[in-house]
Amino acid sequence: MPPLSFRYRRPMSIRAVVWDVDDTLFDYTSADRAGMRAHLVAEGLLDAFGTAERALALWKEATELHWARFAAGQVSFEAQRRDRVRTFLGEALSDAEANDWFQRYVGHYEAAWALFPDVLPALDALAAGYRQAVLSNSSLTVQDRKLRVLGVHHRFETILCAAELGVSKPEAAAFHAACTALALAPHEVAYVGDHPDIDGRGAAEAGLLSVWIDRDGARTGGDAPQGPRRIASLAELPAVLGAHTRFGARSTFR
Repeated sequence: MPPLSFRYRRPMSIRAVVWDVDDTLFDYTSADRAGMRAHLVAEGLLDAFGTAERALALWKEATELHWARFAAGQVSFEAQRRDRVRTFLGEALSDAEANDWFQRYVGHYEAAWALFPDVLPALDALAAGYRQAVLSNSSLTVQDRKLRVLGVHHRFETILCAAELGVSKPEAAAFHAACTALALAPHEVAYVGDHPDIDGRGAAEAGLLSVWIDRDGARTGGDAPQGPRRIASLAELPAVLGAHTRFGARSTFR
C-alpha cells in the first residue's frame, strides 16, 4: 500500500493546525539574545568576547552546531546543552559544571520569554474552527513548561516533541506522528513553522498544508523553498486556511 501522503485524496478542508513553537509562537531569538547578554554580564564574561555582538554570534554558532547533532540523534537533549557551553567557552567543563552554567543562563533567558504580538489574535481567530496542536524539535519537558508560562498551553490538544518521539523534523515521520495523534490524514492538517526547510519544506513533503511564517523576509525569489505557503504575519493565516481547497473543491470548513 502506498504511503498515506501519496494515496488518492478526496477533496477536503483543513481540520487542524499544528504549530512549531520557537520563533513561531515564542520569540526565541530575542529571548535567547537578551538572556545570554544578561548572563554574560552577571558572569563577568562580556568583555572576554570583545563585543556583545561577537559573543552572541558565537553562542548562536554553538547552539546551531550542537542542536544539529541532537536532531540527528547523535547526542541527548541534555548533552547538547552541555556541549553548547563547552564550545562557547572553549573549556573542558565537567558535566556538573556545564549543567550549572547553562542553568544560570536559563534564569536570564526565561526572564525574557514572550509570545510574538500576532500569536494570541491568530489563536483566537482559529479557535472556533480548527483543532490545534504542537510539534517541536525540542523536548516535552521544556516546551510543556514554556507554553504554560506563556499562558497558551490549554490552547492545544496535544504537544509532541522530538526528544520523546525519537524522530525530528524535517523527517516525515515527525509530521505524521502529529497527524496520528489527531486521528487525521496529513492532507487534513496544516503545519505552521518559521524554518523554511525544517518546517516549510519538511511539512510539504510529508503531505501537510505547509505554511512558512517568514517575519523577517529571510529568503526571496529563487531562494524560497518550494511547497510551503509563505506568510509574513500570522494575521494572514486564517485567510490561507479558509481559502485552501483540494482538487478544486470549495472549502466549507470555517
